[in-house]
Amino acid sequence: MRCTGDPLPANPFETDLVRAVRSGQAEEVKVHDFIDRDLGKEIPYGVYDLTANTGWVSVGVDHDTAEFAVETVRRWWLQMGRQAYPAATRLLLTADGGGSNSSRSPLWKFELQKLADALGLRVSVCHFPPGTSKWNKIEHRMFCHITENWRGRPLVSHEVVVNLNRR
Repeated sequence: MRCTGDPLPANPFETDLVRAVRSGQAEEVKVHDFIDRDLGKEIPYGVYDLTANTGWVSVGVDHDTAEFAVETVRRWWLQMGRQAYPAATRLLLTADGGGSNSSRSPLWKFELQKLADALGLRVSVCHFPPGTSKWNKIEHRMFCHITENWRGRPLVSHEVVVNLNRR
C-alpha cells in the first residue's frame, strides 16, 4: 500500500491440509490430501505492502471466507499499516478475481465497507482479470518464500504451519 494510491496486494495463498505423521526414523506422511477431521486444514491469507516490502500472513483453520480475508487486512492495518502510514486516508487493494475476495462476492464488498467505516479509510479494490494472478506482486515477493519454507517439511500441525510462515 502506498498512500499515493499504489496497490496493496491481498490474496489467499494455497489451502493446505495438515497431515498426520507416524513415528519412525524418517517422517512419513499420508500420500493423498484428504481432509483429516482431527487435524483440519490451514488457510494462509496474505497482505503484501509494496512500498515497505513487508508482508502479513494470517493462517485460518476453517474456511477461506470473505470475513477471514477482510479480518486479515484489518489485522495488517492495526499491527503494521497505521504505524507505517499514519496520515493515510485511503487504502488500495489489488486482489485475484476468485475465492474469498472475488469481485462478484457481495459478502466481500459488505465486509470491506464495514472495514472502511471502522477504520475511517476509503478502501478501493482492483481485481486482476481471470488467469492473471501471476501479475500480482504478492505471488512473487511473498508467497514464493512461504512455499520455499514449506518445501520438504510435513505440515503436521497448525503450529508447524505458523512457524514456517514466520521465517
